[in-house]
Amino acid sequence: MAETSISEPEIVAKPELIYRCKKCRRIVASEENMISHERGKGESSFKWNKRSSGSWENKNQPDDCTSIFVEPMKWMQAVQEGQVEEKLVCMGCKARLGYFNWAGMQCSCGAWINPAFQLQKSKLDECYM
Repeated sequence: MAETSISEPEIVAKPELIYRCKKCRRIVASEENMISHERGKGESSFKWNKRSSGSWENKNQPDDCTSIFVEPMKWMQAVQEGQVEEKLVCMGCKARLGYFNWAGMQCSCGAWINPAFQLQKSKLDECYM
């Protein structure tokens, strides 16, 4: 009689998404630090466009967000100093990575994030570990 062995399913670890400073490659955030938000109404949410004659209505799907929003982290020197709003700079190379404001700010998709710790995607590299 042949023995049948039941093998346990393999657990495949999902690679973790991390964000690095483009200039010095220092890790500044990971997927677990990100704060998700519901997509806003795009350009129609911005004051300058609300006054126009509705040119945004003809636009198809809005573009992806140009920033990520994260929770406050230890490397954010201005936050640690008690600032209410300020630029966020990389601790390694002092490159500007984004901006924060405890009162909140609007994402490029039109959603309002409060409080906002915004990192610009154009200043970051996405990597998987």
